[in-house]
Amino acid sequence: MGKNHKKLSNNLEQLRKSAGLTQQELSFNAEVSRKSINAIENGVYVPSTVLALKIAKTLNCKVEDLFQLP
Repeated sequence: MGKNHKKLSNNLEQLRKSAGLTQQELSFNAEVSRKSINAIENGVYVPSTVLALKIAKTLNCKVEDLFQLP
């Protein structure tokens, strides 16, 4: 991970809930474990570009809607 990963914020939980998905449902659609989704939501894990794109596609949004740097 890069130096600035701790400054990365995300809206994953809000967007996931707005889409009416559980962590398990999102993880299934994004082909990743539920624990990974939980870790991303809690800011513990920064996803790869491929995973970020899969999550964005599943939630029908842009990666920039999910993740932001200050």
